[in-house]
Amino acid sequence: MITYRVDIYPLDIRKDRGKPYSVRWRLAGRFKRRSFKTRGLAESFRSDLIQATRRGEGFDVESGLPASMMETRETISVYDLALAYTTLKWPTAAGKTRRGTAQALATVLPVLVKPNAANPPAADTLRKALINAAFNPPRRDQEKPDDSAEALAWLARNALPIDALDDVSQRPALVRIALDACASKMDGSPAAAATTRRKRAVLHNFFGYAVELGHLSVNPVGTVQWKVAKVADEVDRRVVLSPAQFAECLMGVSYVGRDRGPKLVAFFGLMYYAATRPSEALAVVQDDFVLPEQGWGLVTLARSEPEAGTAWTDDGSTNELRGLKWRARKEVRAVPIPPMLVQLLRTHIERFGLGPGGRLFGTATGGRYSQTAYNAVWAEARGYALTPALVKSPLGRRPYDLRHGGVTLWLNSGVPIPEVARRAGHSADVLLRIYAGCIDDEVDSANAKISRALGGD
Repeated sequence: MITYRVDIYPLDIRKDRGKPYSVRWRLAGRFKRRSFKTRGLAESFRSDLIQATRRGEGFDVESGLPASMMETRETISVYDLALAYTTLKWPTAAGKTRRGTAQALATVLPVLVKPNAANPPAADTLRKALINAAFNPPRRDQEKPDDSAEALAWLARNALPIDALDDVSQRPALVRIALDACASKMDGSPAAAATTRRKRAVLHNFFGYAVELGHLSVNPVGTVQWKVAKVADEVDRRVVLSPAQFAECLMGVSYVGRDRGPKLVAFFGLMYYAATRPSEALAVVQDDFVLPEQGWGLVTLARSEPEAGTAWTDDGSTNELRGLKWRARKEVRAVPIPPMLVQLLRTHIERFGLGPGGRLFGTATGGRYSQTAYNAVWAEARGYALTPALVKSPLGRRPYDLRHGGVTLWLNSGVPIPEVARRAGHSADVLLRIYAGCIDDEVDSANAKISRALGGD
């Protein structure tokens, strides 16, 4: 659509921005803006617009530019930019981050399409094609099923130009559509709060990349009022197993299969008695331990193996070898371990031996345990150890809850908060925020004070 009615405004200067000099103009009821680092560039661009109006040139409503300027101006769609963005991020990102980025962009890109886009592909087909091919650079050029190739070709034709998000008349609606997609599952039901926040963060970073390249003047995510779902950081006290309950569950693990459960007894023990994350427990080797015949031992955690999926790791393995979470690559965490865990580990090594490189925990074929595998063992063990009512409750429902149980045990045993934080791999303030509801001393002290105020004993 071409229009000849164009209003060009004086230069807009905002010193608090990286590109402080903005040119604003309006055509067909739509406002356009381009920002520049220097006054000279901005004034030159504005002068070109003014000269085009004096020559009687028609302006393209979509791009906001006259024909003489469109010939030299590079245009790029949100889809093309997403391909460039995922290629840029791939080399330095962890496997789970790669997968999360692809999933977030695959949620947003299908809604950022031209209004007249006809015959869209099935939503699940397009989403799978984006995640498994388009946003996975090593697989991007591989042969695809016909329906996936057609879905991606449709998006390439119909994706919005990135400039649309610089148009102040369109931007609010487009950004809200994208954010609403982040907050919804494919069936339209609300997504989990943590999922929404993670996808919004990816979207914000993606548009930040567009600003960095000069395709956008501002990050559009920050220009609309949209309430971000609140994520509950605090651990639910109901998931925490007592030492006696955990001992019963650990006994239940030993009853799962002939070797399937027994080979994971020490693995679950590490998560409770040493408060390790599952990915940290999977990665331990014999040299990480000091296991005396009597008394306390020590585990030095130096690495983790989070499960990312074969499509997202550099070597095609399911798990990716990483440093400790939130820590520098070579940083370690030494955790004293109680005698019962020392004995569990010694018994494990004596009975099942060691895998390649001194690995303690591995499948019968020497591979790494998947999250699905150890979750299944734990679920079966809970059924053996807990009453039907407790099995239905949140109590120790996930293996990760064992870590929460271990940290809670330390806190309520009177271990100083800085030492608990060090052993758990948290900062003290994060520890208190997460485990505030699991500390018994504060509750007992508060109840005693209230009781005295009420005149009780």
